[in-house]
Amino acid sequence: SEAKTPKEETPKSISPVKAKKTPSPADAERRKLRPGSGGEKPPEEPPFTYQLKAVPLKFVKEMKDIVLTEAESVGSSAIFEVLISPSTAITSWMKDGSNIRESPKHRFIADGKDRKLHIIDVQLSDAGEYTCVLRLGNKEKTSTAKLIVEGIP
Repeated sequence: SEAKTPKEETPKSISPVKAKKTPSPADAERRKLRPGSGGEKPPEEPPFTYQLKAVPLKFVKEMKDIVLTEAESVGSSAIFEVLISPSTAITSWMKDGSNIRESPKHRFIADGKDRKLHIIDVQLSDAGEYTCVLRLGNKEKTSTAKLIVEGIP
């Protein structure tokens, strides 16, 4: 009789597992609805990667050109602003194709989906093409605008 006790325990220890598997009959039925559930699995993956693309990496609001005349611009600041999606994306800034580092001259402001490049104390030399680079995973998007400082004729 002692030998029976462990055997009786085994079904008992299995039954909680069975309880956890209760949804699986429904799963099985769902799989039955799909012809060839075995072959169906791989095609399920693209929609998944698609699911990630369903939150497309994008500029909700692109950068706009800033035009200043030298007289009014010198000493003032210019702010390039973009609205991005999703807010988890990383933004970096470039001027004429080279990366801008944050400095007393250039401030980066990130507030959720709102990203700004603040150029402090604008000089003629700050004129150029500014680009916001948006990165998420291996995807990349850019938005470009110009800072135009018009000299006084």
